[in-house]
Amino acid sequence: MAMTSGGGGGAMGEINVTPMIDILLVLLIIFMVIVPVTPKGLDALVPQPPKDKQQQQPNDRTIVVQVHGKGATNLSYQINETDVNKRDLPAKLQEIYSNRAEKVMFVKGDDDVNFAYIADVIDIATGAGVDHIGIMTPKIMAGQ
Repeated sequence: MAMTSGGGGGAMGEINVTPMIDILLVLLIIFMVIVPVTPKGLDALVPQPPKDKQQQQPNDRTIVVQVHGKGATNLSYQINETDVNKRDLPAKLQEIYSNRAEKVMFVKGDDDVNFAYIADVIDIATGAGVDHIGIMTPKIMAGQ
């Protein structure tokens, strides 16, 4: 933004900064709009031990779906120690959670079970109307 006063008739080589500032402001606005739209991660629900050791929670409130076996052919499913066939799993979960206010479920799998089968159970439970699904790990189970 220098001004020249008469005298030299040569051409000045200055960079016009105004278009660069316009581009910068447009990019800034675009990034400000895009950032809040980033996807949210998976909410993890971890079972907590009761605060009072003497207070026992009823077992019928906690639903644990277990996946046992190796590979895709030898899998077996249990809901609270009761054997269930995989095709009957959605109907059983809908029946259990149809009249419950608290729709919390835990999924526990053997070490040899591929996580894809655990994710399949989570998907079935979500379709059955379960709001909160937790995954039980060996550390959680060892603390009990």
